[in-house]
Amino acid sequence: MDRRSSRRRLLAGAAAWWAVPAAGDDDAPRAGDRLAAEPGTPTLRSDMLATGAAPRLVWAVDPATGRARQGSPRHRILLIRLDPAAMDAATRARSADGVLAYSAVCTHGDCAVRDWRPRQQLLHCPCHFSHFDPLRGAAVVSGPAPRPLPHLGLREEDGVLVLAGGFSERPGA
Repeated sequence: MDRRSSRRRLLAGAAAWWAVPAAGDDDAPRAGDRLAAEPGTPTLRSDMLATGAAPRLVWAVDPATGRARQGSPRHRILLIRLDPAAMDAATRARSADGVLAYSAVCTHGDCAVRDWRPRQQLLHCPCHFSHFDPLRGAAVVSGPAPRPLPHLGLREEDGVLVLAGGFSERPGA
C-alpha cells in the first residue's frame, strides 16, 4: 500500500470515529440534575461561588439515584458566577443569580477549558489558546475554536443549583 492510500484510510477511520456518538451520551446532564464538585459530595449551592472567582469543574448528579453522570469526559461542566448586569440578555436568562454553566470541553480539540483570565473575564483553553467570553454565551473571542462552548441553563431550588435542561449542543470538537 502506498503512502497516499494509507493516509486516506487513516483519515477515513478518524472521520468514522468522530461520527460515532461519544460513550455515555445517553447519560448526559439533563433537566433536574443537581451539581457536585466530585461524585459523592454534597450538591452545590449558589452561595458557594464567589462573583468573579475562577470557575469550578463539576459533574451533574441524578437527583433520583445520587449518581454522578460520568459516562463521558465531555459531561464535565464549568460553573462560574459573574455579575448579571454585565451579561447579555440571553446569557442572563440562562443564569441562576449570576451563576453560569458551560461545557468544560473546548470545541476545537476536546481539551479541558480550565483557565480563567480574571481581568478580561475570559475562559481560556491552554491547548490551542482559544478564549471564550462567558458573559456573551461563551462566544469565541480568539483562537481556533469554531464555535462557543455549549451551555446549560440553571435555576435555583432553595439555594441549590439545578439544571434547567441539557447541553445546548453536543460538547467537544
